[in-house]
Amino acid sequence: MVLLVDVRDKVALMTLNRPEARNALSPDLAAAIPEAVAELDARPDVAAIVMTGADPAFCAGFDLKRLATTGTSRAERNTSAEPPPYWGPFPPHTTPIIGAVNGPAVTGGFELALGCDFLIASERARFADTHARVGLMPGWGLTIRLPQLIGPARALQMSVTGEFVDGRRACDWGLVNEVVPHDELLPRAMDIARQIADIPAVYVTEVRDMYREMAELDGDAAYAREHTRARAWMDNRFDQARLAEVRQGIVDRGRTFVADTAADGTTDPQPQEA
Repeated sequence: MVLLVDVRDKVALMTLNRPEARNALSPDLAAAIPEAVAELDARPDVAAIVMTGADPAFCAGFDLKRLATTGTSRAERNTSAEPPPYWGPFPPHTTPIIGAVNGPAVTGGFELALGCDFLIASERARFADTHARVGLMPGWGLTIRLPQLIGPARALQMSVTGEFVDGRRACDWGLVNEVVPHDELLPRAMDIARQIADIPAVYVTEVRDMYREMAELDGDAAYAREHTRARAWMDNRFDQARLAEVRQGIVDRGRTFVADTAADGTTDPQPQEA
């Protein structure tokens, strides 16, 4: 199978599985990814998705051998004359997608990574936009998303040079959130996904939607919209019972910490009120 999907404890792991082709996007793989995202997003037992590639690459982009012989774009995923019903590599979804970038993410593969909510990178990760070098143009939002993350000048430099950026520089630039040793990549990404899964999905969805909406607004309009959404949430969906439960959990953890540290003969901090 070109795409492996494994669901455990409310976390789905999607693995691009064409390692012999560095996980290049064949028609089958390009079709399987959005289908899997849509199916997982609809499942009540999935609260977060981790996407990675079978080593040694994350995704080498579209299959250039096929493009050279057929001239088709988007790996023939949409053969009709109508424009696609959505932009980007994934259909509309509310479930967060964490990109676990285990190796090179190039051109279409780079766009695939940029479609994720955020990225955790292996020390072996490298990023490059080689669209111009191979005579193609980005079509999955790279020229929008990349400048948002690293700034217009750095984004333009990547696109007009095709230069590879390693994980450390990508982290310094704000493209990825963390860089970890290769063997720790999936455990770290899955741990983050489980933290997301511990929070009620409706809360995660609301916060995620706010971030995405605010990214499209500027200045006072963004502040006003955030205030409006926050007020609407408090008026219509705020759960006092859950807040009391969370607060009690914080207090209980503080008491446990006090007991443990006192037994060690070390400091005796007091639990903070929440």
